[in-house]
Order: sequence, then structure tokens, then C-alpha cells
Amino acid sequence: MSVMARETSENPGRLKQIRLAYTMTKKVDTKIGLIIAGVGLLTFGVFLAIGFAIEHPVYLGILGFIVAFLAMAIVFGRRAERAAFGQMEGQPGAVAAVLNNIRRGWSASSTPVAVTRSQDAVYRAVGRAGIALIGEGNPNRVRHLLASEKKKMARVVGDGVPVHDIVVGDGKDEVPLKKLQIHLMRLPRAITPAQVTETNDRLRALGDLLSKAPIPKGPMPKGARMPKGGQAR
Repeated sequence: MSVMARETSENPGRLKQIRLAYTMTKKVDTKIGLIIAGVGLLTFGVFLAIGFAIEHPVYLGILGFIVAFLAMAIVFGRRAERAAFGQMEGQPGAVAAVLNNIRRGWSASSTPVAVTRSQDAVYRAVGRAGIALIGEGNPNRVRHLLASEKKKMARVVGDGVPVHDIVVGDGKDEVPLKKLQIHLMRLPRAITPAQVTETNDRLRALGDLLSKAPIPKGPMPKGARMPKGGQAR
């Protein structure tokens, strides 16, 4: 009885979440309803036509209904994700949200490796394409941060691992936030899985080394600067 009660209480919660996601997506993607319906009807129609052609309309109709439902769910999920990213575009931490939802093939952290007091940030991801440094914020300041981090990565991993610098935005040579995940997935593979693991280990060791570095006690001497590498500048 308790299991049935729990399932009954969970289903309305899921339906409410789906309805809320649809409402939020429709504000950005006004044709979402027509697109989902079109995908469903087209998929079901194709299977049903094949069923009549091979004289098994009932079996293919049932299969077509299931596949159509799955296709509608996939299309809705992708468009809802893009709409959500579109609403976050330009806000601090938007890149972190994309990296948290990135599909297989990349190892990324939602914590920036470099930030400024103006909330410009650079994030890092490691995959078969090498190292991707993704900057968000003011393009001029971000490019300076990216250049600094790129030099650091070259010293740590050497020339065998490509380092890609990406600026998120809508300007020239920039990648829109909603297309960032696709952009990363389309980068050409350049290193082996073993090299990916080795690169991650090196970068993790570097992070541990920096986090354990002794901090001088007392006031900072006049004219001294904070060390670079993940600290606010």
C-alpha cells in the first residue's frame, strides 16, 4: 500500500514538472507544440504506412505509437534545454549550467579555473578533442584570461594535447550559449582515452598543488600581487 501511495503522489509531481517545463519553453519557443505534434504524427504515419505495406498495420501501428512518443519526448527535451540555455545567456554561471548537462565524452567542472572581480570566468573541459577553455563575460577581458590559461595549459600538458579557447557570446568568432554543447561535441578528436585520463590526472594534481600552496601570514607587502591560477584578479 505504501508503494502504491508513493507512486500515486509522485506521478502528479512529474506531470506538474513537465507542464511547467512546457510552459517555460513555449515562452521562448512559440512553435514547440506544433513541432512536437508534427514529429509524433509523422513518425506514427511512417510506421503505419509500412504496416499496411507489409500487411501488419496493427503491430506496426503499436510500434509506431511507442516510437512516436519517444521521438516527441526527445525533441521536447532538446528544445526545452535550448530554451533554458537561451534564457540564461549573458548571466554569470551560464556556462557552468551547460557543462553540468554536457553529454558523454567530456569531463568538466562547474567551478571556473579563472575569474575576475567583474565576474568574467574561464571554465575547463577535457575530452577526446583535448582541452577546451570556455570564457564567459566581457569578450576583451575574457580573451586575456583565456590567453593566460592557454599558456599555462601548454606548460602543463605539452604540445601533444590541443587546447581550444572558446568565447561564449553572439559576436564575431564567439559561440552562442545554446550552441556551446554542440560546438564541443563537434570538435575533432585528437587524443586517445588514455591521454584524456593522463591529462585529467595532471590537471587534478596541479589543482591540488595550488590549493595546498602555503599562504604567507600577515599583511601582503605593498606592491605585491596575488599568484595567478584560479584566483580573482
